Amino acid sequence: MLWFSIATVVPVLLLALAGLSGGLWCLIALLYLTAFTYLMDRLVQGAAARRGADGEFPVGEELALFLGAAHLVLIWIALYAIGGDSGLGLFERLLCFVAFGLFFGQVSNANAHELIHKQARGPRWLGIAVYISLLFGHHASAHPRVHHVWVASPMDPNSPAPGQSFYRFWPRAWLGSFRKGLAAENALRARARTPRPFWTHPYLSYVGGGLLMVLLSGAFFGLSGILALILLTGYAQMQLLVSDYVQHYGLTRARGADGRLEPVGPEHSWNAPQFYSSALMLNAPRHSDHHMHPLRTYPSLELDRETMPILPRSLPIMGALALWPRMWRRVMDPKVAKLGPQGH
Repeated sequence: MLWFSIATVVPVLLLALAGLSGGLWCLIALLYLTAFTYLMDRLVQGAAARRGADGEFPVGEELALFLGAAHLVLIWIALYAIGGDSGLGLFERLLCFVAFGLFFGQVSNANAHELIHKQARGPRWLGIAVYISLLFGHHASAHPRVHHVWVASPMDPNSPAPGQSFYRFWPRAWLGSFRKGLAAENALRARARTPRPFWTHPYLSYVGGGLLMVLLSGAFFGLSGILALILLTGYAQMQLLVSDYVQHYGLTRARGADGRLEPVGPEHSWNAPQFYSSALMLNAPRHSDHHMHPLRTYPSLELDRETMPILPRSLPIMGALALWPRMWRRVMDPKVAKLGPQGH
């Protein structure tokens, strides 16, 4: 747990200093999330976590709760720094935008993803609150009820087909997950033995919470605050969706003679073994194991290079490459073809 804590808590402190003090802290925060993480990936080899003798990680949930609470503070610091009367110069605001956006897209997203898989109501609602603050609340329904059910199949809007560029995938995934998540929640409520009041529908929280974020941003920081919120959350959402794109590109589940999809296996997600970026993203790059065991906590996720498809570079670098479709296809399409039937 030491590396998870170091990798994720340090940027919380750096971003708080950047947003409240500006100056060199803005550059330091950005360099930590980019150059330093890349350097650590190159210099250090090894697992991001090693199971102790009892197989437990008692501080794993505490770190997740801390990061969730820290996000709800950092997003307002970010809006103040970028869109408010913070006194920061244009270059400082730009550095803050990129640094906060990277943290929200890579760390806050990975942590909220961990929290919404918790069975306890408190942690799960904290994860939902993080997604709502990013104007992406529907992901809390679409991810477990759609993506985990239909991953690596045409029914999942967050599983890209071979040859599909990220720019075609992005709107399909956003709109598709919103609609299918809503349909899944409606179907779940329809099956309930006792009718549930309409105000308990989670999509009311997602949409209402998002509107509240917009209204509060405007009340605190004016139109520039609303613009900062929309741009910042859009940037963070893009990173979430590019992670889905990278981790499921071109992989499909076969259908049996009965027409049913085969169970999700290690071959249905791309993984990345790099040390520090995995710690920073709470082992999100160990994606195959997460899909096979959705309730397994992030420190326990395992990586098997023999059975799990491995990306040629770390997840953040592959996410950046995905924004260049021609080069992405040149790198990834041959790797998909080599995987055989599940990659086509």
